[in-house]
Amino acid sequence: MRRLLVFIPLFISAVLNAQNPTLTTDRDSVTALLSNFRNIKSHINLEFAGSANAYFTDGKFDEMSFKMNRVRLEIYGRLNRHISYHFRQSFNKYSNPYSVDNMTSSIEYAYVTWHQGDKFELVAGKQYLALAGYEGYVNGLKVREFSDFNNNVEIYQAGLMGIWKPAPDHHIMIQVANNRNSSDGEMYLYGLPNGVESSKFPLLGTLNWNGWFADGAVHLMYSASAGQLAKGKNIYYLMCGNIYEKGPVLAYLDVLYSRSAIDSQQRITALQGQSRGMLPMTAQNTEYLTFIANFDYRFHPKWNAYLKGVYETADVYESNGIFDAGRYVTSWNAQACVEWFPFTEDQGFKVFAHYLYKGVELSDKAKALGAAMPHTQRISLGIQYIIPVL
Repeated sequence: MRRLLVFIPLFISAVLNAQNPTLTTDRDSVTALLSNFRNIKSHINLEFAGSANAYFTDGKFDEMSFKMNRVRLEIYGRLNRHISYHFRQSFNKYSNPYSVDNMTSSIEYAYVTWHQGDKFELVAGKQYLALAGYEGYVNGLKVREFSDFNNNVEIYQAGLMGIWKPAPDHHIMIQVANNRNSSDGEMYLYGLPNGVESSKFPLLGTLNWNGWFADGAVHLMYSASAGQLAKGKNIYYLMCGNIYEKGPVLAYLDVLYSRSAIDSQQRITALQGQSRGMLPMTAQNTEYLTFIANFDYRFHPKWNAYLKGVYETADVYESNGIFDAGRYVTSWNAQACVEWFPFTEDQGFKVFAHYLYKGVELSDKAKALGAAMPHTQRISLGIQYIIPVL
């Protein structure tokens, strides 16, 4: 890629001189231009993660199959000391174009960052919503199984974000971004509820604070967000991540909460079964609460193990249509994983064995909708490799 970038200005210069022999090239300008291209620092990674998986339902074996969990291309770097860029595309997602941001759904990152000294940065483009929490923020390759909360939030959106660093260990982020990247009809399983009008400002505003303490071993992430889903229908997030990382230990506790006038996560809406004999509808006035606890221990340079637990609830806070107020779902999952790094000099390659148990308790309100969600288990043996192409 660098050879191509160096060749481009030379090619343009040759073409111009061929078209007009009297046109002379300013040698100093070309030299300066080539110097700028040589200073471009790019990194290209290919990320692979695949596994063989055995699936169980209520303790009974269902099937075994191979699966490519993640295949992604990532390009990032700096043009100069003021401008950096980040692009990432996932090949595990549908590539249908979204109607709002005019970008394929498989592209997760496509943004540039303007660095104004050491105190301020401005990020523009498709980016990660500045919602706090370690599980959602960290590279997905490090997460074998996400919580239902993070699985059902469209976390990559187009927008603007300003980052202020009043001190090296304190960052404050203010972000305004889309809260959806598709139309109302595409976002909701059964469209907008009757009588609800589309929003003219489907945006989400977020205030995020990051702080590092104890020589960087303790990292706190807190955020509050508010936005509009439809006319007079708002959504709110309160989220936090509490991380300890030092030596062989990585531990974190995430608390995630959302309150939405329309069921943007669709988890309660999706409980409606076919046996009810009624037309399904989109739920309103939903709230979701999630606790995530994780403990990693690198007990050997080539070995890591972790335990993880997730507890989640799904409620309706005000009755609407067929959805009475109250609890609908309580779910939890327990995970255990052992990871082996055969090459200590290459931490991007590892082999892992992972166990997942997911339990679900449906309330009478959920069962009245025709919902049925069994307990499930999964045993996985897989590999992961981050290939540094450039």
